[in-house]
Amino acid sequence: MPTELIAKYDARIPRYTSYPTAPHFHAGVSPEVFGGWLDALSPAQELSLYLHVPYCEVLCWFCGCHTRGTTTYTPVASYLDTLKREIRLIAERLGAGGRAPQPVRHLHFGGGSPSILAAPDFAGLIADLRSAFTFRDDAAIAIELDPRTTRPELVTAMAKAGVTRASVGVQDLTPKVQKAIHRIQPFSVVENTIASLRAVGIDHINVDLMYGLPYQTQANVRDTIDRILTLSPDRLAVFGYAHVPWMRKHQNLIAEDTLPGAAERWDQAALARELLLAAGYVEIGFDHYAKPEDDLALALAAGTLNRNFQGYTSDTAIALIGIGASGISELPQGYAVNDGDIAAYKDSIAAGVYATRRGISVSVEDKARRAIIERLMCDLRVDVAATAALHGVDISDLRADYPRLSEMESDGLLTRSGDIVAMTEAGRPFVRSACAAFDRYLVAGEQRHSRAV
Repeated sequence: MPTELIAKYDARIPRYTSYPTAPHFHAGVSPEVFGGWLDALSPAQELSLYLHVPYCEVLCWFCGCHTRGTTTYTPVASYLDTLKREIRLIAERLGAGGRAPQPVRHLHFGGGSPSILAAPDFAGLIADLRSAFTFRDDAAIAIELDPRTTRPELVTAMAKAGVTRASVGVQDLTPKVQKAIHRIQPFSVVENTIASLRAVGIDHINVDLMYGLPYQTQANVRDTIDRILTLSPDRLAVFGYAHVPWMRKHQNLIAEDTLPGAAERWDQAALARELLLAAGYVEIGFDHYAKPEDDLALALAAGTLNRNFQGYTSDTAIALIGIGASGISELPQGYAVNDGDIAAYKDSIAAGVYATRRGISVSVEDKARRAIIERLMCDLRVDVAATAALHGVDISDLRADYPRLSEMESDGLLTRSGDIVAMTEAGRPFVRSACAAFDRYLVAGEQRHSRAV
């Protein structure tokens, strides 16, 4: 890829896990509004649940998540008590005082590090969820794990609770890089964790890697991927490190002059892609890879791949309920976000009030633009006219954005035939830039997003 193109499109652009994106959420979505949105859900509508555990035993300096480090378990145990109260508050609202009738098809534990949970507490949390919600027999239950804190007793509890998939955080296996991001994690720790998961029947394994980390080189990326491939994960995510110290203060511990430049970041991402495609993985969007038989690859082939706050997903539930501090719900009416301050979150739930602090209602036009962006992000192709007709919006409003795609078209990054916009292979890594053309909320030059490359 010519360096001039990398420089040209290396802007700060949303990852588009939602539309409108999180910086445009506001305080107009209150606990009362969120409750009304829950009331409007039909008993037949399927749910997806996300539970946020905002604690880690050791805080990694690269992390962009809502989390904090803790050396004791006391705050975790106290937080779980609140989490269970929120589960009951939501379930009672959905079930008019009883068990929520909407079938749950997907449950995801994120953080932070859910692996910080004690085995009995994890088992109890699952039991409470199953008591409060109606789970489909084939419901997927996924959890994010830090291999350094994933203990054998938790793995056993996960298997008994019906966990079907585990995402294992790796990032990079180079000691110098690990020291620079405050995450010392030898390959043997990763290998043993994945082996322990498979030994109890949790055999759908994801591995999370990163490029653009401090001191990271192409040689590091190659070595890391070569070793991870010996473990044969079902999926890999290869994220570009987002250095946003104005949003995550602990990232100030990473010196900017240790970070690879835009061209080197590009080369690292391109090398990862080359290695994973050569190993037989299917490319999903612009930063995920999956074995051909994995649900994600099958959803891509079927045209049912979706994108939400967890990234690419085969989950088709139309309602995602986020539970916990900073949890984000995506409902037909819009997005609602819980207070990210743990103390304030706990106070709200203790008072029997939802912890909703902000969000945004979505208009019909927002839904049409969201669909366009999602199809570009997932399929790298979208029929704008068909999408406009599906949502009943004026196609002329969407066509007015076509001139914003003209430079990408001239640079060979996308094609436009009438109302069909499609990324080229060269343009795949820049798909977020194409999505930005349809983003009516985005302000040019904003510094709160990650780099496009």
